[in-house]
Amino acid sequence: MSHTAEIIAVGTELLLGNIANTNARDLSQSLSTLGVNVFWHTVVGDNPERLREALQIARGRADIILTTGGLGPTYDDLTKQTICQTFGKRLVLHPDILENIRLFYESALHVPMPENNTQQAELPEDCVIFDNPVGTAPGCAFESGGVHVLMLPGPPHEMSTMLRRHVEPYLRKLSHDAIISHDIMTFGMGESSIDQLLHEKMSHMTNPTLATYAKPAEVRLRATAKAPTAEEAEAMLVPVLADVRRLLGDVVYGVDVANLAECCIKELLKAGLTLATAESCTGGMAAEKITAIPGASKVYRGGVVSYWTSVKANALHVPQEILDAYGPVSEECARAMAAGARKATGAEIGVSVTGAAGPDPDERGVPVGIVFVGLSTPNGQFCRKLDFGRRRRDRIQGLAANHVFDVVRRWLTGLPVESF
Repeated sequence: MSHTAEIIAVGTELLLGNIANTNARDLSQSLSTLGVNVFWHTVVGDNPERLREALQIARGRADIILTTGGLGPTYDDLTKQTICQTFGKRLVLHPDILENIRLFYESALHVPMPENNTQQAELPEDCVIFDNPVGTAPGCAFESGGVHVLMLPGPPHEMSTMLRRHVEPYLRKLSHDAIISHDIMTFGMGESSIDQLLHEKMSHMTNPTLATYAKPAEVRLRATAKAPTAEEAEAMLVPVLADVRRLLGDVVYGVDVANLAECCIKELLKAGLTLATAESCTGGMAAEKITAIPGASKVYRGGVVSYWTSVKANALHVPQEILDAYGPVSEECARAMAAGARKATGAEIGVSVTGAAGPDPDERGVPVGIVFVGLSTPNGQFCRKLDFGRRRRDRIQGLAANHVFDVVRRWLTGLPVESF
């Protein structure tokens, strides 16, 4: 049976734009892998009447309702009370949950529990309780008239923890089928171009399905299959993954990997090589991305952020004659920066990035959007020239950082480096 869900986010701060509704995004991504159709996102302020109206609408068009927020101890945290009134459920105090909340305050915060936290231990009768190991507000789920209602906390780290621990297992039990998804990660081709290549195929797929999701500076394709067993679902996905690889070629950099930086780490580990970075226009963004991944220290030696031309000369030993003749935003400088990164750190591979990220051209008049990515390896030097045009500064920086990793992974896998 196919299920339809609505996500209702509760919180006036969401309506005011003070915080982004990342919970709805994360829930939608998770539900899609479970085969649950998310057709509506609703945001409502801390107002019982408007929440009650939203719930009445949701119960008429969805058989799964997920709410986030409004489970705290303050006067305006009225989600549970309003949901119980709407669905005719009685709130019941759970002494064991109340004791856990009390212990959390005394042992973790070293203060007595405020009495208004008592309402967090009140939950709908006959509900499934979701414990909250990273906060005080437990979540819960119940079924009423064929509609499953799941209440989750608002803080994103609490919600995501509860999602993995409780929500996903709860929803899996609603279906007897196994649902398997694989993420095909691509770089070097825009979403519209990929859609043009795959549109005919995707439009006729029902099971398995294939959908594109644009991420910053790359595109993810999610292939999903539903079958009586996980083995059958996996078998259904084999030809889909093969077709996408065949149609997109080396634009595909991996399946079920988080990003290009993680892909680079895996390839470096496989090759037994180390890497160093030299960055100018990206300001350390590439180093930040790679060091965010556990295990990066096994392959990443370090990097230099050489924002000033004098730092390129002194820290990376870029010859002054290159800087005088070609300038800091040039192929020659990028190559020398990459070689300097290798020399400074002792890494086998050095990669560099230098460019004009804007908002104005550089001091030599190099237009905004011109970027050079250099690569120095035991087998020679390479350079990729890029023209991103007059995009936003942060967009140019993000694209440039991803090209750093793309250059490295292409060299490691025997693909052309300077073109893509």
